Amino acid sequence: MGEEAAAAAGVRPELVREAEVSLLECKVCFERFGHWQQRRPRNLPCGHVVCLACVAALAHPRTLGLECPFCRRACRACDTSDCLPVLHLLELLGSNLHLSPSALSTAPFAPGALTCCHAFGGWGTLVNPTGLALCPKTGRVVVVHDGKRRVKIFDSGGGGAHQFGEKGDAAHDVKYPLDVTVTNDGHVVVTDAGDCSLKVFDFFGKVKLVVGKQFSLPWGVEITPHNEVLVTDTEAGTLHLLEADFPEGVLRRIEKLQGHLCNPRGVAVSWLTGAIAVLEHPCAFGTAGCNNTRVKVFNSTMQLIGQVDSFGLNLLFPSKVTASAVTFDRQGNVIVADTSGPAIVCLGKPEEFPSLKPMVTHGLSRPVALAFTKENSLLVLDTASHSIKVFKVMEGNGG
Repeated sequence: MGEEAAAAAGVRPELVREAEVSLLECKVCFERFGHWQQRRPRNLPCGHVVCLACVAALAHPRTLGLECPFCRRACRACDTSDCLPVLHLLELLGSNLHLSPSALSTAPFAPGALTCCHAFGGWGTLVNPTGLALCPKTGRVVVVHDGKRRVKIFDSGGGGAHQFGEKGDAAHDVKYPLDVTVTNDGHVVVTDAGDCSLKVFDFFGKVKLVVGKQFSLPWGVEITPHNEVLVTDTEAGTLHLLEADFPEGVLRRIEKLQGHLCNPRGVAVSWLTGAIAVLEHPCAFGTAGCNNTRVKVFNSTMQLIGQVDSFGLNLLFPSKVTASAVTFDRQGNVIVADTSGPAIVCLGKPEEFPSLKPMVTHGLSRPVALAFTKENSLLVLDTASHSIKVFKVMEGNGG
């Protein structure tokens, strides 16, 4: 049967691709089904199939009641059962089902270097999340989203969430969060488009500082190794540096590092070199259908050392790259999330732009934020599946 399956995959790769997408993928989180606990396919009483992790995310914590996300039929988590046909299909095709070599040659990306090993959050836990950050001290994961309480904190394994940041009209409430970072002393910094402010909370949700009159529309936010805050202002086209005494809630200074940027949104800093990457959207703000993006990288003295845009990447890459987030890895390489792929792509070091290397080429729907853990795992915030996906280099990946 193994030889027959391999022969079939070689002769008809389109059927293998269709099986991966249509039969072997949960249509809620878009993760591939598997035999391990969280990814086991589960039959709902209505006949639809989702993974066990999504059943747990959809179910009420006390009553275990849930609605099918496709037909809205009510049931309970305990009424679900293993989907044996999908499990048998996984066994027949093998755990390493991929496109054949001939199919890969026409795919928009080569095989990625990272593999998704875990995911958490999901619909009901996160609602249209927009920003992701890691606490440098504890490794906890902080996400801002559109829920009733806008800031949600997970432990490093994805459990034990607590939340704060009530939606409301008070000055300290979080109205429409866009991005988040965590300072070296454990304070949560949120950019709020609702009142065009920057809000700082301690890790328990107590507001420490609100900076409101200095920005037109603050968007991206990042912490530096010196515990200063970088903020992009997309309407003003500027990049700012803020220095504050976070425990005391005292703003010490604001400095404009760059002006004349084109709708800057994402921002990242390399803790290895001190370089700062800014993600621009060159079309006029609010222009419908515009998906051109540009990454600019400055050194620690704010001299431009590298730049690449969607048009330039299209000359080198068989698929359009539309960057939605930017970060640095430990070697100082620039990493972007691509919503056109969707994929995660390494652009290389700024002085060598562009040196493209696909890192993640499947398992994503709409990645909007990135973060590397101390263990060098890559966290990807996927807003379409309302979840955080954890990617690692696995044995045999060649990464």
